[in-house]
Amino acid sequence: MRLSNFTDYSLRVLIYLALKGDKLSTVAEIAESYKISKNHLVKVVHNLSKLGVIESFKGKGGGLRLKIDPKALNIGKLVRDLENDTKLVECFSDEGECQINGACKLKAALKKAQNSFYLTLEEYYLSDVVSNKSGLSDALSL
Repeated sequence: MRLSNFTDYSLRVLIYLALKGDKLSTVAEIAESYKISKNHLVKVVHNLSKLGVIESFKGKGGGLRLKIDPKALNIGKLVRDLENDTKLVECFSDEGECQINGACKLKAALKKAQNSFYLTLEEYYLSDVVSNKSGLSDALSL
């Protein structure tokens, strides 16, 4: 399974904010640290804010920070929310037109594999992902 860039960038933003703790961060500094598009991150941050995972403060001195403790932010549940419309194959969709859909057993196997993927991710929290704070901070020049 492959995660979308949107989910990848969402996880990167959360890692960055977890490393910064209570200090506010800006989209521009996160984009610069990861060398990714600021425009993409604006959409990511907006979505994370809508999900209630981060909080955003506008105006001079504004910025972003985590709204949820990293020990409580489950990676698997977040990825499920972010990838909610992932269809590994055509038959996962109601609009699928596969000729063997009714007789094929591949759909069940792929659903089981996808579920196993998410269950494995649910074993991890953001705090686990950022447990190497010094290494991550060095890599991001924090």
